[in-house]
Amino acid sequence: MACMKLGSKSEIFYLYGQSWLCSTGLPSDVIIEIGEASFHLHKFPLISRSKELERFMKDLPSDNEKSILELHDLPGGAKAFLLVARFCYGVKMELTPSNVVPLRCAAEYLQMTEDYGEGNLIIQTENFLNHIFGYWTDTLKALKTCEGVLPLAEELHITSRCIHSLVLKAADPTLAILPLSGPSSVQSPEDSEMWNGISTSLTSKESGEDWWFEDVSSLSLPLYKRFMQGGIARHMKPRRVSGSLVYYAKKNIPSLSSYQNGNLSKSNLSEADQRNLIEETVELLPNEKGITPTKFLLKCLRTAMALYASSSCCSSLEKRIGFQLDEADLEDLLIPNIGYSMETIHDIDCVQRMLDHFMIVDHDDVDSTSNNDIVEEERRIVANCQRLNPMAKVSELMDNYLAEVAPDVNLKLPKFQSLAAVIPDCARTLDDGIYRAIDIFLKSHAWMTESEKEQICRLMNCQKLSLEASTHAAQNERLPLRIVVQVLFFEQLKLRTSVAGWFFASDTLENPTNLSGNLALMRSDGNGIGNNTTHNNPVVAFDHMKDRVSELEKECLSMKQDLEKMMKSKGSWNMLLKKLGCRLIPKTSLPKVSKPCRKSKIAPASVTELEENAVVVT
Repeated sequence: MACMKLGSKSEIFYLYGQSWLCSTGLPSDVIIEIGEASFHLHKFPLISRSKELERFMKDLPSDNEKSILELHDLPGGAKAFLLVARFCYGVKMELTPSNVVPLRCAAEYLQMTEDYGEGNLIIQTENFLNHIFGYWTDTLKALKTCEGVLPLAEELHITSRCIHSLVLKAADPTLAILPLSGPSSVQSPEDSEMWNGISTSLTSKESGEDWWFEDVSSLSLPLYKRFMQGGIARHMKPRRVSGSLVYYAKKNIPSLSSYQNGNLSKSNLSEADQRNLIEETVELLPNEKGITPTKFLLKCLRTAMALYASSSCCSSLEKRIGFQLDEADLEDLLIPNIGYSMETIHDIDCVQRMLDHFMIVDHDDVDSTSNNDIVEEERRIVANCQRLNPMAKVSELMDNYLAEVAPDVNLKLPKFQSLAAVIPDCARTLDDGIYRAIDIFLKSHAWMTESEKEQICRLMNCQKLSLEASTHAAQNERLPLRIVVQVLFFEQLKLRTSVAGWFFASDTLENPTNLSGNLALMRSDGNGIGNNTTHNNPVVAFDHMKDRVSELEKECLSMKQDLEKMMKSKGSWNMLLKKLGCRLIPKTSLPKVSKPCRKSKIAPASVTELEENAVVVT
């Protein structure tokens, strides 16, 4: 720590009770009272250095008794005046970063200018201040003492100069080695050069970009806020601004901190101070997406709600979280409902608002891309794929969230539907997640009517259920019968499509001439469908339908014969299974779907044989 020595005389002051006495051998002629302390001094050394003390002394009575002067409003109090007295008497003293600011303010208050002696206290303290501004630690110590001598420290621009010095050092991205503190002046001249009693050797420290986070976290909130505002004004990197704010908030608010050794960090701040800190932190956070961790923002939101922070603070946090909702974890989204109504266990309305913010940002990105005609089609497709990734993450996150809140019996159907319906159908590759949430909701709300069950089941797409989910849904007694039938229908359709597709490929490889015939048939069908005469004439349309049904019956018969031939050859059937990526399962493990199959005109008679050798996609 840098220091500056003044004076040459040995110590002459000693404390007796609450009084400071002077051992010069001369009786004191003035008593100066500051707070509970009193100083028994002599007038001449004081008025020779201070214009203000000279004026005060003239107003005192000139009798033989000791004069009493009260200076209760002196900046720095009794500690600062003791240093002033030592300076006036020429006693040895040291200027340090911890006492220079109160002493500078006291010297200004007492008007200890150069008119009352060369090298007076104002110029000495000012020179030392300018020197310590070159050192990080010393400047930080000086800044902390400014709060005790307000508002004079502000009038003398000491606070702003300290903050400016710190901001310059913290905002410099090229800074690798930092002179933290000027060393003590006790070193010999051979070891270091001296400047007016100050050693110029440095204490340095290698550091990264976050080297100053811990240091500034010891500042009070008003000083820290001004420091961060200065860094933002000097275009400090948003990631460093956010990192410092997160560090400061975690250090001072226990609920934002992590457990260390089983204990939660403690804070001396009251709830009102913590609420103020949360609001100020949110106001200073950078707006860039992804700069501030989503987990921290969600903890801030939960704490802000618990401390009853302002609505603008909570709204800002919800908006920030919504912008990067794809980075959130499920456990952090389970925010307890602390509102007055407390209808549900978790605050679902809050999650709804965050999801709405996410969808607004995502749609804005899509619109801005689609409206740009200059962008090539390939680049547009790549951009869309990149946007689907966050959307897919949010879709999975919301499905899991709905499954967590679904057991709450107080959760109403409209609120469940409102949250689930925000996610578009294209965002889900599979609807297993939303099906699981719906099933849990139906189980917890057994009193729902059949129409309400059908209404909630419309949230899922039965065509996008996996084989496992479809199997479960087909046997789920909680689902409406209409939904079960849809699940069975689409699974049957998938199976037929797979088998028919394989036969088409196999037939093409063995009989290439059939391919041209099939294509010709497809073209013929296309022309027939597009013919206005066919659509306008019911008779022609009916004849065309009869022809088409006849053709389909022939194709089904042909497929049946081919399938029977294939069944006779074990090697060909194994090849079919390999092509489809299937495995055999026992017949008893399948749901009973024989009745719908018998009613279908498209299903050939050999479907029974398929059921006996049923396959499941692995």
